[in-house]
Amino acid sequence: MSGSLSVIWTLAHKDILLEFRNRDVVVTIAAFSILVLAIFTFAVDLSPENARVIGPGVLWAGIAFAGVLGLSKAFASEIQQNGLDGLILAPVSRDLIFIGKALGNFIFLALAQLAVLPLFAVLFNLVVFRWEMLAVCLLATIGFSTVGTLFTAASMRTRATEIMLPMLFLPVVAPLIMAAVEATAAVAAEESWSNMAQWLQLAAAFDAVFMIVSALAFQYVLED
Repeated sequence: MSGSLSVIWTLAHKDILLEFRNRDVVVTIAAFSILVLAIFTFAVDLSPENARVIGPGVLWAGIAFAGVLGLSKAFASEIQQNGLDGLILAPVSRDLIFIGKALGNFIFLALAQLAVLPLFAVLFNLVVFRWEMLAVCLLATIGFSTVGTLFTAASMRTRATEIMLPMLFLPVVAPLIMAAVEATAAVAAEESWSNMAQWLQLAAAFDAVFMIVSALAFQYVLED
């Protein structure tokens, strides 16, 4: 067990160190998301009612699209430096490689959200700093990083990576985006846990299913 955890952390730690040197993934995700938020503040009349209705959708659409760009950058460096080929040859379980890469992507997405959420709260004048929002962000980030890791690895070996990744990623995570939007809207309206429980349950079920499916499929993606 300790050996498996060591492998997972080693893989994630490598990605984190590379990101701190280059600052490509987190900056890309945060900058694109903030740009989307800024554009909508000028394009839409943000009355309090409109902000509660439109804001959550803008937030999670921006994060999802920005995540596609950021995750593609994360794997592009692996392909360019033949790092992925080295992982394939390593005597390590493919499941552990997947979990390590997904953990690194989870951290990148979470750091980007730390920069995006305060600005979102200010621009849309919404109260989102509640414990419920932490649960929403946690579940959404787990799902994005899990599915994103699988599809990024698959699309990086194709010629049309920029097209294939969003075509694969966005339709699959649509239920998770919907759950995150509805739960965030409930948070902004200061509703109780019970009013958003069904959306949190949907997000948790999505994460559980795709963590298993992605881990099983990842080994076949690496071997192709």
